[in-house]
Amino acid sequence: MTENIKKTPLNSEHRKHGGRLVPFAGFEMPVQYAGVIEEHMAVRTAAGIFDVSHMGEIEVKGPDALPYLQKISSNNVAKLADGQIHYTALTYTNGTFVDDMLIYKYDENHYLLVVNASNTDKDFAWCQKNTDGFDVKVTNLSDKYAQIAIQGPKAQAILTPLTDVDLDAIKYYWFTEGKVEGAECIVSRTGYTGEDGFEVYCKPEDAVKIWQAMMKEGEKYGLQPAGLGARDTLRLEAKMALYGNDIDDTTTVLEADLGWICKLKKGDFNGRDVLLKQKEEGLKRMLVGFEMVDKGIARHGYPVVDNGKEIGYISSGSFAPYLKRNIGLAYLPIELTEIGTEFKVGIRGKELKAKVVETPFYKREK
Repeated sequence: MTENIKKTPLNSEHRKHGGRLVPFAGFEMPVQYAGVIEEHMAVRTAAGIFDVSHMGEIEVKGPDALPYLQKISSNNVAKLADGQIHYTALTYTNGTFVDDMLIYKYDENHYLLVVNASNTDKDFAWCQKNTDGFDVKVTNLSDKYAQIAIQGPKAQAILTPLTDVDLDAIKYYWFTEGKVEGAECIVSRTGYTGEDGFEVYCKPEDAVKIWQAMMKEGEKYGLQPAGLGARDTLRLEAKMALYGNDIDDTTTVLEADLGWICKLKKGDFNGRDVLLKQKEEGLKRMLVGFEMVDKGIARHGYPVVDNGKEIGYISSGSFAPYLKRNIGLAYLPIELTEIGTEFKVGIRGKELKAKVVETPFYKREK
């Protein structure tokens, strides 16, 4: 098994900084360095640097690129300006998730899809399967990119001296091309932490020098390398969905409380008829944020129970290091989804109380 595991170009850097490496989505990735809580707090208060080179990149080019992407995804690609990005669902015909992804628009005939590492091959196959009748070329460019995310209130100060890009000019969910540490890169104002920050896409051979330059520049700001553990607690505080936990091929876009990326009026797309019917008839369950009332942490997969009967499940749950509360996301029957509603979670043979709360749990000050 281990002989097939991939390594990102930054593997030696993780080892150098004491990263604890684990198999993740077919890659050897750092789960933590100094510790999840310390890394989480560094991102919230200063900055953290993440290796996200395992993510997949799929290029879509051709005269039919726009109508093709409108067909395979739920958000309205026609609304994107050149240089803009949006979050969307790659949908099956039953309205569930092949994956969630970002779409980067270069121009009307050229887009880049950024997908989850564990789904790259599946997503690429699905994208290719859906090209019939469209004049497009779909290419898996995942091996051509390394990706480094620098996140937190000090991220811009750290990146500024290393790039010729005017970072002030990049709005949230926009991108440009330029040099970072002398290397040609894509620089986007995006992230998976709930903080301001940037994601830098570079050639694999340029990743180490860019990482090292960021680490050196970040020393005076309290920059820390951060692993998968902190990435998970940060995204949970910000209520950002995780494929395989909160969304998958059994959950629809509407059930996942992602109606804002489901543009039913844009015209036909995979799953639209199912989602439209679901909206008209009313949801039977929905993903909600909750906080534990009783002492305990509700983890992924734990049952939501009513008199011993399972009526829902926890999709994500953790201690929230910045908020200092036990929080999570759960699929609940629609009648239990109102803010303030209490329900019970089965944790180690006990039924412990939790309550539905507003999300995101954490929202940074602008």
